[in-house]
Amino acid sequence: MNKLFSVVLALLMMIGTNLSVMASSHREAPQITHSPKVDGTDLYLFRSYETGRDGFITIVANYDPLQDAYGGPNYFTLDENALYDIKIDNDGDAIEDITFRFEFTNELTNQGKGQVLTIDNKEVSIALANIGSFSSTDESNRSRLSTYTIGQIKGRAAYKYGTASNKPRKTKAITGTNSITEFSIPEDNIGNKSVSDYATYAASFIHDITIPGCDTAGRVFVGQRKEGFQVNLGEIFDLVNLNPVGDVDSEASDTADKNITSIALEIPTICLTESDEQPIIGAWTTASLPARQILKNKPSFLKNIIGSSTAFVQVSRLGAPLVNEVVIGLPDKDLFNSSQPRDDGQFATYVTNPTIPAILEALFGVTAPTLFPRTDLISIFLTGVTGLNEVDGVTASEMLRLNTSTAITASGSQNNLGVIAGDNAGYPNGRRPGDDVIDITLRAAMGVLLDIADAPSKDLAYTDGALNDETQFDTSFPYLVDPLPGSPN
Repeated sequence: MNKLFSVVLALLMMIGTNLSVMASSHREAPQITHSPKVDGTDLYLFRSYETGRDGFITIVANYDPLQDAYGGPNYFTLDENALYDIKIDNDGDAIEDITFRFEFTNELTNQGKGQVLTIDNKEVSIALANIGSFSSTDESNRSRLSTYTIGQIKGRAAYKYGTASNKPRKTKAITGTNSITEFSIPEDNIGNKSVSDYATYAASFIHDITIPGCDTAGRVFVGQRKEGFQVNLGEIFDLVNLNPVGDVDSEASDTADKNITSIALEIPTICLTESDEQPIIGAWTTASLPARQILKNKPSFLKNIIGSSTAFVQVSRLGAPLVNEVVIGLPDKDLFNSSQPRDDGQFATYVTNPTIPAILEALFGVTAPTLFPRTDLISIFLTGVTGLNEVDGVTASEMLRLNTSTAITASGSQNNLGVIAGDNAGYPNGRRPGDDVIDITLRAAMGVLLDIADAPSKDLAYTDGALNDETQFDTSFPYLVDPLPGSPN
């Protein structure tokens, strides 16, 4: 026990007074519920298992939770006033070394009129997103178009955007075929009458990209996908209104009929890692909004801001799954979303003394682990697992960590319980779409990695009852499947 406490004390001294954890976030913090377009919901990080792509890393950041497929006529554009960042730490110091920054523009076609009809000799804009069907070869019937640019920042980006003492380094443009700098986004899946072959249509928006300083091309896709995170949200938040030690994967997921908006990158591994000798990377995604905005009293299409400040404030942060939702306490949820990994000392107690095991014990009579502080959770979520994805001298901090030298588990052979089931290519060594992070996290919280004396209920098959595995996803980039149509007939 003295050795255990000395390890924790060393970690605390290394990172400050406290620690932090992870977040798979669907409306997980009070403030972010006001801004769903910048609400990061899930982050995936894994070696590409598409045939012939084993030299690449896939990163998928999802935003704008719980989309109903029929959510027209405006559907789900991303916020053109926001900065969406995917950040990579490749030396373990809890500071980003590479940032991929996405900025969006939303415009109406036909010089800002959208599609029009002539009514009694008057040209009148229609109220709908399209006036007829469209496809990968003909989008002329669309009323609006969305595009984005990608910038790469090498080295530490700003922690407080726009401040004189901490400006971000120069952003270099990531380009596409024929040096284009602006990429297009498919329309959301309005329905089968508007887009009869959505799979072919969406695939035409996978763009090859040239990354500054990287000799091999990557790929990018931004657009609507079917929600891949399967979880019984209603039951979990109703005092775990299910049997957490009942039949595994026996119920339909509450999110099974929802869509999501994905920002997906496929980057050559060599362009993300520090060196062959240091193959471990950490990743997290953030969204930031202008610190000050003045609203127009006469707005135009998605243009309701005038005179916004050049300084930005981070309002969303997401690394590993499932903590700002169910582990970080209510007083600190907004603080977590605005924080940086290097400052994760301020959230220590939520990891070393987690509340979820105590809640399950009170509700269901299972026995919560009795070992404190919980160094097993520190390893899983804050430092990486020794011998798997921990960098020598790592600064403890919350992010999704991946050892890029771990062998890929081929499609068809993946275990949805990842590392705890012997599949080292799965969560918490990165995260694949088919990893059942709810069940993994429940079992980790209840002490699956501890001795039986410290966690008497460790071997129970904790579950939320919802199936999440690789069969629910594609085997090629961007892996998340086509979104559900608003009108299926």
